[in-house]
Amino acid sequence: MTFSTLISAQTLSQHLSDPDWVVIDCRHDLANPDAGRTAYDQGHIPEARFAHLDRDLAGATVAADGTFRGRHPLPDRAAFLATLRQWGINENTQVVVYDAHGGMFASRLWWMLRWVGHTPAAVLDGGLQAWLALGLPVSTETPVIQTAGAIGERASLAPQVSVEDVLRNLKEQRKTLIDARSPDRFRGENETIDPVGGHIPGAGNRFFKDNLTADGRFKTSEQLLQEWQAIIDDPTEAVMQCGSGVTACHNLLALEIAGLQGAALFPGSWSEWCADPKRPVA
Repeated sequence: MTFSTLISAQTLSQHLSDPDWVVIDCRHDLANPDAGRTAYDQGHIPEARFAHLDRDLAGATVAADGTFRGRHPLPDRAAFLATLRQWGINENTQVVVYDAHGGMFASRLWWMLRWVGHTPAAVLDGGLQAWLALGLPVSTETPVIQTAGAIGERASLAPQVSVEDVLRNLKEQRKTLIDARSPDRFRGENETIDPVGGHIPGAGNRFFKDNLTADGRFKTSEQLLQEWQAIIDDPTEAVMQCGSGVTACHNLLALEIAGLQGAALFPGSWSEWCADPKRPVA
């Protein structure tokens, strides 16, 4: 059996010694980029690798032509596959990703694995907190990867759109754009990360934390289906974005759990959009 959306801490604990499973810690703090690694060193799920959002899950913020691509643009696809091989990931490896933020950062790696065509990838539901709540062990040892993985290039399972596509959609109005940021940032209030406050004209708002219950686990597929069907009519005509293409992946995971496949990611998101003063702001 493979897991392609969520996995429980109890189930993961039964597979820690399975050589075909790889666990990756994605903890991060946007205000303190070193915090995730520090937390990892202080204790993580045994045998878990560490993925740094800025270095492993994002590429250069400025393109060769000097264009700003957003705060967390996608890395070069070949470079990302090389990183996955360094973590020991093969074609059929079951990958489990987690953080301590309700899946806020782990969902980004989940989406990126689908981006390179890897289906058996799941987010630990409830994150590290769910693991610790069961009294399961943690380790301070960094695993030594004896053999590099052999994951190869596959067709993407995760559609994406460019800033040009989003700009064109302002006129065509074919795609439904959903912003995953908090309601206040969506309204242009309390903006402390990007230089401009506001949102892309025509976008709707679905705060990624609304996908979770009070204990930090995802809502049921039935509840997510009901809530998301009230927001979008056709997932294949929907685009998810946020500040920099990270928490938008949380909404994409929620859609997948709900059985609503086919929505696209705008990787550059608001950070790329607002970098050009010619683009309109709402």
